[in-house]
Amino acid sequence: MKQRFFIAIIACIALTACQEQRPKELGVFKQSTPAASLDLYDIQQGGELIVATLYGQDTYFEYYGEHFGTQYRLAEAYARSIGCQIRVDVMRDSAALLQHLERGDADIAACAVAATDSIRSKYVTCGQQELTHLVDSLHPAARNANPVAWLVRKDTPLLAQSLNQWMHDNAPQFQALTAMRISYGQGQTYTPRRRKYSAILSQANGQISHYDHLFRRYSSTISWDWRLLAAQSYQESGFDPQAVSPMGAMGLMQLMPRTAQSVGVPPSQIFDPEANVRGGVRYIAQLMQHYSSISNPSERTKFVLAAYNAGPGHIDDARQLARRYGRDPDRWDSNVDYFVLHLSEPRYYNDPLATHGYMRGSETYGYVRGIMSRWEGYRRLK
Repeated sequence: MKQRFFIAIIACIALTACQEQRPKELGVFKQSTPAASLDLYDIQQGGELIVATLYGQDTYFEYYGEHFGTQYRLAEAYARSIGCQIRVDVMRDSAALLQHLERGDADIAACAVAATDSIRSKYVTCGQQELTHLVDSLHPAARNANPVAWLVRKDTPLLAQSLNQWMHDNAPQFQALTAMRISYGQGQTYTPRRRKYSAILSQANGQISHYDHLFRRYSSTISWDWRLLAAQSYQESGFDPQAVSPMGAMGLMQLMPRTAQSVGVPPSQIFDPEANVRGGVRYIAQLMQHYSSISNPSERTKFVLAAYNAGPGHIDDARQLARRYGRDPDRWDSNVDYFVLHLSEPRYYNDPLATHGYMRGSETYGYVRGIMSRWEGYRRLK
């Protein structure tokens, strides 16, 4: 009887250990306890492929809660092919990336890692030929000295075999898999498009666009000069109500799908000028409330514009960095805008204060400057 009792206890302990799941966290991954190594079948049974990567325009970044990056999109497509959801663990540097994989906390290092002899001695390289060709085609002026690859551990041979086969079979479709196609509404897919119209329709009549009546009507609800709203719309869409950006933003005010939903613009109305402007202004109102602690209205406007372009998370990161480095977190020019501009650099986007990671700061920096400059020009109209 005692023997059976001890066997039962040991069995319970073993079962509990087997049922322990790897910790889940999206974003920069914190240190965790070692996890059991899982091969392809185990991953498929769990339904989740864990991918470790780095922040970057070609690897992984967030924009308004959506996930982007060439390497990420490939990993997402592979995960779908084996019937799994993807989970992304973003590491701060290459050393942390490799350690995360070694510990069994990730299944794949989905980053263009240089396939050196030392790397090959420790890991299985996957998709070396296909990924090297893709990366070199994306950046022909900066070809890699070494071939690049994704990495898996040597104790996951079935995963390595599956991934290599998928890379080989799908290499001709890599460009298509990573190209932006925006699915929205009733399964409809849009490709990026934009027709740019004149920035001023009639200078003699003081008419900026065909949508001035909408800018006048809805700007009053947020106490904005209607010409500021017009300047923002031109910066967003070039006054093209059918515009679709490479990131998936749509219409005159370039609403992202999730944002449109949150401000009451259904898929059927996303390209309707009035619904789009109304939704854009509702979102501006939310951002004005978010930055209500900034007392200077002119400064607050710049933060609202920046957050409209990049999402408030990245702008809040830049404010935190400004505070750390002794600059004014409530002033844009030569203060917060400096850190926005440099959040594409590892020194800043890997800072623990930058909880939203990498961003293409030059775009947001230029966005705010462009709108403020155009608004000044519009105010000089009759």
